[in-house]
This record gives sequence, structure tokens and C-alpha cells, in this order.
Amino acid sequence: MANSTLLSLFQTTMQGMGVVAYGSPATVIANTNQDVVQTLALVNIAGNELNRQHEWQQATTQYIFSPTYYSYTGDTTISSATLTNMSSITSLDTTFMVTGTYIPQDTFINAAPVGTSVVMNRVATGTAATTTFTFSKVLFALPSDFDRMLDSTQWDNTRRWSMSGPKTAQEREFLRSGFSSAPRIRFWQMGGYFQIWPPLGANEVLSYEYVSKYWIMATGASPTPTKQLFTVDTDTCIYPDALMRSLIKLKYWEAKGFDTTAAMRDYAMQLDLAKAHDAGSKDLSMGARQGSTLMGWGNIPDSGYGT
Repeated sequence: MANSTLLSLFQTTMQGMGVVAYGSPATVIANTNQDVVQTLALVNIAGNELNRQHEWQQATTQYIFSPTYYSYTGDTTISSATLTNMSSITSLDTTFMVTGTYIPQDTFINAAPVGTSVVMNRVATGTAATTTFTFSKVLFALPSDFDRMLDSTQWDNTRRWSMSGPKTAQEREFLRSGFSSAPRIRFWQMGGYFQIWPPLGANEVLSYEYVSKYWIMATGASPTPTKQLFTVDTDTCIYPDALMRSLIKLKYWEAKGFDTTAAMRDYAMQLDLAKAHDAGSKDLSMGARQGSTLMGWGNIPDSGYGT
């Protein structure tokens, strides 16, 4: 069942508060009444704050992406950061890491490639001609509506196991500078990117879940929110009507300087209910906690003694 529109929420709430002069506004967005304008602004602010208080199921999204890689040939010159005579530079940019003969670990493309050259952020350790280099994408821009990551949702879908991370600054430096070759992918967020390690040099499917910063839907749109602010009277939002009505009342009372004790109590109750009913909850066992290890000393039979 769809939630009420912004206009309907304001009309029913203000009528319930006994606001006679403008208790049934014909519009909210285009309204010039200062109380309506101020209350709308406060509701927009509070709605964004609400979105950060809980992992609302309607604002939760799975993001699936695939690291790409390219193998091109070119030349290295000792102590030079430029790869020359490249066979191609198609699709390369600064989100790619470079691997190959005489290329140090943790080497990135330093600037957008031009012509038949690629400039790296580190110098080559030797000279060679027509060498094959692998360019692996390891930096991934976050989705445009990204607000925050959900813990323990980062998976390597191709190999069917979770990625390890997020790595701390100290762990990142160990990976970049130490001996850090392993089949399991590490990850972290840094500089506005989601970064993986090591460079894969293979086509794999990765994924994670995140909470969107959007909480408002345009009328007729999909259940997925697409906006952070109410912009038309027919907008709806992800929060239950009861919560939104208590929020409008609370913000109106606060703006007027009235006693908000009862309004705050009602709002807190509706917020607790909304969080509890949002997506259901797991059963809580009163027994012993089940282990997550699929095979270990606890479930391997004793055998083979004396052989």
C-alpha cells in the first residue's frame, strides 16, 4: 500500500491540530504561508536525519559491478614513469593499476593516457621492449545516491566468498608495500572510491549493499526512492504515514515554541514502531549459539589413529 502524498499528510495533520486558517492547504510546495513553508523545510531536514538513523529496507540497495582489465604491449625505460609505444590505450584511466615486467607493486596510471604513452605514478625498474602489461581496474566510483555501506555485505560472487575488509590504514600500507599475494580480495573506501586489492587481471563479479541517501519517491515512480527533498505535492516517502504525521506535528509545535512533551512522546513511539516493523527481524535463539565454521575439530569424527 502506497504512503500518502505530501499534500495529504499536511492536510490531515494540520486539521487534526485544529489549525483553522490554513488547516487544509491546496498546496504545500507553492504555499506562501510562513508556517507551512517553515514546517516543510524542517520536515525535509528531519527526513534526511531519519534516513541515517536506521537501515530502512526501501532505501537499501545491492550494487553489482565487474572489475575490467586490459592487456596491452609497450616499452619500459629504467627510471622512467612513462610506458611508450603502447599497442593501445583504449578505456584506460587513473582508476587502473598496472602490472608487468619491471613495474613495481602498487603502480597506478597517473594521468589520462595520450597517444601511445601511459604515465605511471612510479618509475620502471628496468628497460624492455614490447612487454605485455595488464591494466586492472581497482578503483570504483560509489553510486550517485550512496550514503553509507552496510557491513559484511561485500562479496566476490564469482569465487563465492566474502571480501576481506575494510582494511585499516596500517593494513593498506602492508598490502601496498609488503608481500601480499592472496586469492581473497581485500577492500576499503578511500578518496571517494571503493578500492580492491590485489589487481585481479580477470573478469569477476563483485557486490555490496549500501543505504541510499534518497527517501522520497515521485508519484508514479517505482518503490525505489529518488529524491532527498519534497519538490511536488504528490511526492511520497519511505516512512509510514503515522510517523510522518507525528513528525509534522512535532516540527510545527517546535517552530511555534509550544510544549512538545506529548508530541515528542508520540513521535518517539511511532519511530520505534516504524523501525521494528520495517523489514522484520531474525528469531533470537535461547539455546547455544550456532558456529559459523563448516568443518573443524568439532564436527570431524575421530579416526585414523595409528596409521
